[in-house]
Amino acid sequence: MNQTHIHLLITHLPIFASMLGGLVLAYSILTKSNQTKIAAYYIFIIAAIGAGIAYLTGEAAEDTVENIQGITKNLIEEHEDSAIFSLVSLIVLGVTSIGGLYLTFKNSSLTRKTAFVILFISFISFGLIARTGYLGGQIRHTEINSVNTTQHQNGDHDDDD
Repeated sequence: MNQTHIHLLITHLPIFASMLGGLVLAYSILTKSNQTKIAAYYIFIIAAIGAGIAYLTGEAAEDTVENIQGITKNLIEEHEDSAIFSLVSLIVLGVTSIGGLYLTFKNSSLTRKTAFVILFISFISFGLIARTGYLGGQIRHTEINSVNTTQHQNGDHDDDD
């Protein structure tokens, strides 16, 4: 297994972990459960670590696919640019989750407010990482692009008349 394989395997972790962590954290806020908040924060920390690994293995993945016929450099660059924003947002999410863990363990009066801030950051992070994953999928999964291209060529649109 090389870095390209690791990149392809690990890229899904931050996408699903940021979404799952957000759902768990929202549930913890509704139920006022500190144990569930702690679980959500651990999920976010794992998501941040996964994003770091995905980013670090991205260059090797780029080297693997950049010379394959049909792969455009623009798609790779757009994915790479998006990945930087995703990485930063997930690092912020992971670091604030560490702060949230600390405040929760200390039973601080800021625990609930911090949970709302972290939930907000998780929504932003999920949006960014989901877009990055979508852009990455377009690099090799031509069926993603062909569906959009075929609809536009045939004049088929998803208009609600």
